[in-house]
Amino acid sequence: MILASPSPLGVALGIATAAAYGIAAAAATRLNRSATQWLLGLAWLLHFATLACGLAGGQPRFGFAPALSVTAWLVLTVYAVESQLYPHLSVRRVLPALGALAVLLAIAFPGTPLHVSASPWLPLHLALGIASYGLFGAAVIHAWLMSRAEKQIRQASASGPAGGVPLLTLERLTFRFVSGGFVLLTATLLAGFLFSEVLYGTSVRAWKWDHKTVFSLLAWVTFGVLLIGRARFGWRGRAATRVLYMGSVLLLLAYVGSRFVLEVVLHRAV
Repeated sequence: MILASPSPLGVALGIATAAAYGIAAAAATRLNRSATQWLLGLAWLLHFATLACGLAGGQPRFGFAPALSVTAWLVLTVYAVESQLYPHLSVRRVLPALGALAVLLAIAFPGTPLHVSASPWLPLHLALGIASYGLFGAAVIHAWLMSRAEKQIRQASASGPAGGVPLLTLERLTFRFVSGGFVLLTATLLAGFLFSEVLYGTSVRAWKWDHKTVFSLLAWVTFGVLLIGRARFGWRGRAATRVLYMGSVLLLLAYVGSRFVLEVVLHRAV
């Protein structure tokens, strides 16, 4: 992605961010909600500073690990807003642990500089795609909460679903995130198809039928089928979450998976 930086300041901020996330995850069961929220807020701000440092210094870079880092930050942003509306939304250990892992990966694999012939609009195009990752990531978290709530109901082991968040509310939020992610993913694919030479430069053939393109289109089709199934046939529950997980895995393989193979396995820059 475009915001990673291997600078000493960026590394220091990344380590501080990962430490803050780790403390928040470890202390989630020992501290009250207010203290945990404060720790998460501090980690979120440090994470933002890490991303801003990468954006402000040097040539923009991108890669699989920074993409995961930005995605984690976006998901935590969604959680920060929702936790004010739904105080019993219980993911205080899962999200900071994922955030710490994503930041550490971004330190270890900061990505590669953008192509010299790339347009100044390319970072915006990439940011649009990562924003869709963030919304689908939020949808996956909510689908997991929904599955957990259904399990609690079947086992009669809790007085209410997901610590007090109604099951139908979780379901509605899940599909709102899917719908928003689908819109952004559609815009990203259209921009890549229609304006590839403008974005990447005439010397680079940006739109090509490689693994990234194929997996992205498969993910787009899967999410489209999910939304149509929801609207026309009322898909919900396990069937809907399985399709959501399938589309999310395909989307993860599209960019993050392709970049991981190129950067880590093949040691190639794009």
